Amino acid sequence: MAQKAKIAIIIYSLYHHVYTLAKSVKAGIDATGHAEATIFRVAETLPAEVLTKMHAPAAPELPIATPETLTSHDGYVFGIPTRFGMLPAQLKAFLDSTGQLWATGALQGKPASIFVSTATQHGGHETTALATLPYFAHLGLIFVPLGALSPNGIDEMTGGSPWGAGTIAGGDGSRQPSAKELETATAQGKHFATVTAKLVNGATLL
Repeated sequence: MAQKAKIAIIIYSLYHHVYTLAKSVKAGIDATGHAEATIFRVAETLPAEVLTKMHAPAAPELPIATPETLTSHDGYVFGIPTRFGMLPAQLKAFLDSTGQLWATGALQGKPASIFVSTATQHGGHETTALATLPYFAHLGLIFVPLGALSPNGIDEMTGGSPWGAGTIAGGDGSRQPSAKELETATAQGKHFATVTAKLVNGATLL
């Protein structure tokens, strides 16, 4: 009997745009029947008084990701709000804490994927993915992009790219993920779950 793959969706979501996408990624993963997903968030590094000045809502009630989260799961989808076209400090701090896993090769050959949120249409959907790849390479992770599976067309502005699903939050964060962006996130979850399940059970699974 095929083993269900365990997938960790690991996010940082200051204004909950990434969290909204993460729920659609999880829905796609769970819908396959080949995998089950849990959403985690990385620890906040900003002090409470700074978050208050930024008018940040309360963080989603999610378990906090640790390096042990990585060793106890078969694959990972990282939800990343871009900062100047790169990773935010909170996610970088989490990945920087995986040195022991790198030293022991604990994550070698496990799959990983990303989805992003940017303020503008050209605010870093692709550069954020590129900035994440050195971590994947050093940890021995296998990058699984969305590729051409996105159902998006060109009739409206949407986030996302072949690198992964995405949303455009707007400069003030007022724009929420659209139906098409959520559809893309679900498609990414399904694709990633299928790939991960094949790696866990053997390429002849599906």
